Amino acid sequence: MQITKRNVELRVDDSLMRVYVATPKPAGVYPGILFYSDIYQLGGAMLRLVNYLAGFGYVVAAPEIFHRIEPIGTVIEPDDLGRMRGNDAARRTAIAEYDADCHAMINFLKADSAVDPNKIGTLGFCIGGHLAFRAAFASEIKACVCCYPTGIPSGKLGKGIADSIHRVSEITGEMLLILGTLDPHIPETDRKTLIAALEQAKIRHQVYMYEAEHTFMRDDGYRYDPAASTSAWKEIIEFLGKVF
Repeated sequence: MQITKRNVELRVDDSLMRVYVATPKPAGVYPGILFYSDIYQLGGAMLRLVNYLAGFGYVVAAPEIFHRIEPIGTVIEPDDLGRMRGNDAARRTAIAEYDADCHAMINFLKADSAVDPNKIGTLGFCIGGHLAFRAAFASEIKACVCCYPTGIPSGKLGKGIADSIHRVSEITGEMLLILGTLDPHIPETDRKTLIAALEQAKIRHQVYMYEAEHTFMRDDGYRYDPAASTSAWKEIIEFLGKVF
């Protein structure tokens, strides 16, 4: 399916947040997906993932998660310096600010004429996986995909300690976890803690683990695993299709 692309500006707490939106080209009403990037924001690798998902019949909206700190359109390079910069921006952003952005994005999707307001989901990578997890606390989120989400058991997200692992019971939609067994940022203990929390709260969920490293779905890095990424996308598309 062909898509159209546009940039939208939203104001949250008087900060201008750029949102990249990819929409199926055929006129219609589609499920909406709140897409969260990793710490490098919306560079080519992330935009390719946004566009890819939109081609399966979803309106995909991706905000710049550090809009309060970085200038509009900033792409952080995925190298050593970029990692320091992105992690610093993450630490300087209050958890309440991430949550405010989430609510603004959900309202944006609900108001889009191409989106079915009863069919909204979220998907994120790395820190974005954690943000997607928190987005699932909203009743509007029917499906949540967390790809190697960092910091959920430890509460590492932004300023202060995030209460994400303690709020699992607030999730009303379905959850899909994509994890790498070679990922040092989400060790086995964290994976077990996260899965146990979902099971204890009786959240409908699926878990797929790959013998892969962190960010294995990012096609511009040395840890990219095409086979694992292709398999993960197959599960993601099937999961979203089933929910919606």
